[in-house]
Amino acid sequence: MSIRNFLDRTKTFISTLPGTPRECPTPSKPTKNTLFPIVDPAIDGEDCLHDCASCPAEYPRAFTKIGIDEDDELWGRVNEYGVHAIVATGKTDWLRDVRDEKGSVMMALGKEVKGSDSQKLMISASNMPPPLEYYVAKEQNKPMPTTVLILPSFTIVENVTPEDTPELLRRFVYSGPTTQTPLVAPETAPNGSPSPPSPQDSGFEIAYELTSTTSPTEGADVTASESLALRSAVASLTHTFSKSTPIPPSLNDKLSSHRCPHSHIILLCSHKHRDARCGISAPILAREFERHLRPLGLHRDLSDTRPGGVGLYFINHVGGHKYSANVLIYRREDGMGVWLARVAPKHVEGIVKYTICQGKIVNPDMIRGGFYRKTLVKNQMQQIVYS
Repeated sequence: MSIRNFLDRTKTFISTLPGTPRECPTPSKPTKNTLFPIVDPAIDGEDCLHDCASCPAEYPRAFTKIGIDEDDELWGRVNEYGVHAIVATGKTDWLRDVRDEKGSVMMALGKEVKGSDSQKLMISASNMPPPLEYYVAKEQNKPMPTTVLILPSFTIVENVTPEDTPELLRRFVYSGPTTQTPLVAPETAPNGSPSPPSPQDSGFEIAYELTSTTSPTEGADVTASESLALRSAVASLTHTFSKSTPIPPSLNDKLSSHRCPHSHIILLCSHKHRDARCGISAPILAREFERHLRPLGLHRDLSDTRPGGVGLYFINHVGGHKYSANVLIYRREDGMGVWLARVAPKHVEGIVKYTICQGKIVNPDMIRGGFYRKTLVKNQMQQIVYS
């Protein structure tokens, strides 16, 4: 059965359910003020609009002497991508183009992805620590196995060498969830709570955002069995749309993976070889983030396997260094990925308190772009139920 036939049959099925409205306007294209939840002083208090009083207000003179672009509209000044591969190198600075680092996974990935695939994969080098075998192989002039973090699936793939990149792409990039894959509601346990996720080696995630309060049949006069049938239809439809069919390991596959223990990821551009402002701002922001995260028990690194918390890492150039400092934030629980720019130390407290802890944006004018997979679910369900 073709995808088009499947969609038509699913829509026909849903339209026969009692209480299903027949028309609904197509959701409008999101903006910086509508894509993410925004802080509201009436709900969050007046402090949500104030910068940190105890944080350094500005960067050192070396940063301000170069200056940044304060005039451009930031929204939309990013290249779209589907999957973010973050490669552990143990370094905080790299060659101008990390894909030129000989014998690296970054170079191998850059050679493997071609044409339209290059628009799907964003490749970053990071200061995440590689395994001991990486340094041993480097001394012996052998392929160096390292760790790769795949986002937005929050998957850690271990001991990846340049020769393993075809398998990495096949199993964890091309077959996994992307920034445009809606979060799908989990199955419900007999007691009415979401069933726990089953372990998977494919990089797939199960989200818990959709509960009975966000049911696609909310407000409709349907029975429990009809509601379950509708949920199954929606889950099948979103699964088909996303093309995220797991690819099980074959006999020749050797890569192993596990879930990233962090529930949030913060990425700071520290690429001094590309722009001095990044090399100056990243360590300062990292100290500020750590200062605000540690009292909350949220600061993590890759050696800290406690579940939850915030992984804080440096990465190479992400574009737009004239808008330094660039900060990328991923939240697992609601599928949020937000790209902030012109971030100063005085903004860190609000980012931790509201964006990290609550999933809210303090200043929409600092958003360059992003994705919100929880919204994708709601929009898609709305389109299905009301079509």
